[in-house]
Amino acid sequence: MVDGGEGPGAVAARLTGRPVSGERARSGGLAEVTLTGGPAVMVKRGDGPGAVRAEVAGLRWLAAARAVPVPEVLGHDERWMVTELIRTGRPDAGAATRFGQELAVLHAAGAPAFGSAPPGGPRDAWIGLAPMRDEPGTDWPHWYAEHRVLPYLREAVDRGTLRPGEAAVIERVCERLPELAGPPEPPARLHGDLWSGNVLWGADGRVRLIDPAAHGGHRETDLAMLRLFGCPYLDRIVAGYQERAPLADGWAERIGLHQLFPLLVHTVLFGRSYAEQALVTSRNFADM
Repeated sequence: MVDGGEGPGAVAARLTGRPVSGERARSGGLAEVTLTGGPAVMVKRGDGPGAVRAEVAGLRWLAAARAVPVPEVLGHDERWMVTELIRTGRPDAGAATRFGQELAVLHAAGAPAFGSAPPGGPRDAWIGLAPMRDEPGTDWPHWYAEHRVLPYLREAVDRGTLRPGEAAVIERVCERLPELAGPPEPPARLHGDLWSGNVLWGADGRVRLIDPAAHGGHRETDLAMLRLFGCPYLDRIVAGYQERAPLADGWAERIGLHQLFPLLVHTVLFGRSYAEQALVTSRNFADM
């Protein structure tokens, strides 16, 4: 993993001001680097324009809530970031309950608007490998349709992954979102890409969050993302959340609405199988 002749060890030395004694490549654009006389750190290469700036701003915004801990950012530039290395352990029920409680506190820290970017973060951000525009809106149903669901739906149709007739089902759900969305909620401070791979079960028995696509959104979205791809002890996470901040009536029936966005992102990135899931989910709401 080398960028312009500079490898992860050289990046870590430059961005932390510390000499390096070793490095070990991980998957993709990640490497573990050992600082001389000090701890190991994670070095990550950004995948697109503004990706590092967006992730750093997101991590710092989440950290400012003093709720679910995130890795400390030790240095960054436009292409690379260096963060604290989290030593992981095994998931357990107690950590899951605490994570749910802390996630509720994180969401309650709030955001200026639905779609607001973290302070210092770019509006043109990313969710995984997909571009994501953070454009503020005044109410969740209209903002979610216009700035989350429909852009990826149009791209999926343009790529031929979804047919126009199929897209009409999802468009119908977007039209009905004001009546399907449940009671109004204030903008929450979201992680924004909360699948289980971004939940690290620390060796100290506490969960950390990594790789955010942080923005102002609906708190049910993070919980729906956890359920979409599965997460250990999810029932305990939800129970801990409900202890701290009970969810509105009908939240479980709305999970599919919040899963439409990540399903369409995956449709654009990975193809037809996710399109089928998005269609099945949409048909459950289109004519309710």
